[in-house]
Amino acid sequence: MCGIVAYVGVRDAYSVIIKGLKRLEYRGYDSAGIALVNGGINIIKKKGKVINLEEFASNTNLDGHIGIGHTRWATHGIPSDANSHPHTSGDGRIALVHNGIIENYLTLKADLLKKGHVFKSETDTEVLVHFIEDIRNELRCNLEEAVRVALSRVVGAFAIAVISVDEPAVMVAARRGSPLAVGIGDGEYVIASDVTPIIEYTQSVIYPKDNEMVVINGTNYKLIDLENNLLEPYVKELDFELASIEKGGFEHFMLKEIMEQPRTFRDCLRGRLKAEEAYIKLGGIRDYIDEIISAKRILIIACGTSYHAGLVAKYLFEDLCGIPTDIDFASEFRYRKVVITERTVVLGISQSGETADTIVALEKAKKKGAKVLGICNVVGSSIARLTDAGVYTHVGVEIGVASTKAFTGQLAIIYMMALLIAKEKGSLEYEKYRHLVEEFDQIPDKIEQTLKNTYTAVEQISAACRTASSMIYLGRGLNYPIALEGALKLKEITYIHAEGYPAAEMKHGPIALIDENMFVVFIAPKDKTYEKIVSNIQEVKSRGGKVVALVTEGDKTIAKMADYTIEIPETDKIFTPVLNIIPLQMLSYQVAKLRECNIDQPRNLAKSVTVE
Repeated sequence: MCGIVAYVGVRDAYSVIIKGLKRLEYRGYDSAGIALVNGGINIIKKKGKVINLEEFASNTNLDGHIGIGHTRWATHGIPSDANSHPHTSGDGRIALVHNGIIENYLTLKADLLKKGHVFKSETDTEVLVHFIEDIRNELRCNLEEAVRVALSRVVGAFAIAVISVDEPAVMVAARRGSPLAVGIGDGEYVIASDVTPIIEYTQSVIYPKDNEMVVINGTNYKLIDLENNLLEPYVKELDFELASIEKGGFEHFMLKEIMEQPRTFRDCLRGRLKAEEAYIKLGGIRDYIDEIISAKRILIIACGTSYHAGLVAKYLFEDLCGIPTDIDFASEFRYRKVVITERTVVLGISQSGETADTIVALEKAKKKGAKVLGICNVVGSSIARLTDAGVYTHVGVEIGVASTKAFTGQLAIIYMMALLIAKEKGSLEYEKYRHLVEEFDQIPDKIEQTLKNTYTAVEQISAACRTASSMIYLGRGLNYPIALEGALKLKEITYIHAEGYPAAEMKHGPIALIDENMFVVFIAPKDKTYEKIVSNIQEVKSRGGKVVALVTEGDKTIAKMADYTIEIPETDKIFTPVLNIIPLQMLSYQVAKLRECNIDQPRNLAKSVTVE
């Protein structure tokens, strides 16, 4: 779960790489480093954020037109200068950066130790670069061949970039299971874990597949596989602008991304939903709609925030479409015996499309004969390539580690999928279907209204609960997943312990925690669970707990009982999750700001979990 950047060309490589590392820092920020070829290999690396590296390097000779960089989220070895990337071979003539995990590194290391190799770090990456050196010396080959042979023998996931002082114009990059993009410019190349460091220099990108290598030699490049077959690269043109990855005047990326949601939700609907015609079209799954309709079961696989979106999908697919639906954490699915038939449709959900556990779980499902669909945000990502079909959310790059607009984008696609399936299957009366499509078309405007109308209330609540040590989030039905997501957002960026529960489960344990210091957030729209929620609120109040309630606009009953109330615009009950999550995102943001937390880069987390 690290970020790599590399550059070959006529520009100052250090400037390109350091800027790229700042854009990739959401992928990991416990150490950073750069290696440049300039007569020898000049390496600077430092524990801490990229700014620490930049300050440390201020008096260093940083000339060079070819180099590699890395920002780290630790897997093997504690955050330290020694464990920081780039790592070098024993003779110091090869340098490498790596995102992923080499699973057989201990076996390789034992063999290398017997041959006299000396290691300076605790990392699997240093073992890999020593292994490449060992093969180069044994076969007396060039860098390209040494990397190719080494990668054929390693087990695990990797995206790497490698340089050598002996071939100062050559860079080798390769991937298996970890993301990698290669920007093709006019006589220059930018390699990175995603396209954010690339778009300033070129819009032309290739995405190597698993077990493929890009070899750059001066102004030329080639794409090969690990069997040394020459491949024809597919060059894709990017369709977003540099401004989309800048803060745009906002204090934090998370705040920007929260405030973008009226637009990003509209973008998800654009061209796919026409309310006046009661029309929904999802071209990505058009060819598979009959198989989805006739499915005996839908199985959803996801992690983290995407899992919570999947929980909403479970309710919708069963309620609107009448299709039995299960959801599993990808990390659990892949390690247990799962019953899958050809009549099972598997849906993987991932913001990045690179979530390692989800990728492996989908591969497992595909081998068992399931039709595999995907929902993700990143065009050309691993999940997009792996699945039989799928739908992009198109919410734009999300930089803040705590997901906001990507989550509501996933919900937008899930709602459209459920409505489309229900219509095609005939499980929903046409007039009801038409009403829901018309109502759903208004949700972007209601998100905007929610952001405007709840700001003051959220600010007051944030000031009250900023010193809380624990909070409980409660919801029922479709809003139970929102309770989970609201609690997750608070944990991620404020470091306040928070738990989400189905409201009825409060009496089965969590009620023991309630006292005068406990804040309990109730999600309480006017639906069939309303009276039960009212009873739950009374149970909390009778024990001295402080109640924060999200209610439908105009609700007077709960307003009289709650300590704090947030009013949500009225909408059809099935769409309330989309509106209810908005103030919970903002609540987490405001509390984190008051607690002076690092909002965009919370401790111990990284944006894309590309290792298991």
